[in-house]
Amino acid sequence: MRLKKIRELLGADVLWGKDRLELEVTGGFGCDLISDSLCFARPDCLLLTGLTNIQIIRIAEMIEARAIVFVRGKVPGEEIIAQAREKGIPLLKTPMFMFEACGILYQAGLRSS
Repeated sequence: MRLKKIRELLGADVLWGKDRLELEVTGGFGCDLISDSLCFARPDCLLLTGLTNIQIIRIAEMIEARAIVFVRGKVPGEEIIAQAREKGIPLLKTPMFMFEACGILYQAGLRSS
């Protein structure tokens, strides 16, 4: 599923990476636990999270996530956005809760990574 479609489905704002909305993700992974992200997420996934600390960019890089969606209207700080820009990881945010966002994406055909 392309990030452009994900943005539409989730009513998401693009925090960084508007020029990368044609990127394709192969699955989704919703999690607020860093340890679970490291253990269970797969490369080329979409990472949905409420974590807005600087480690989230490093985690996304380690699991080879294609993009991050911040749920619950969370907005990361400028340092996180700058690191995402440096690493080429698009960032979006949605006002939806993680459960709702994951359900909508699943219903639209995106499966677990």
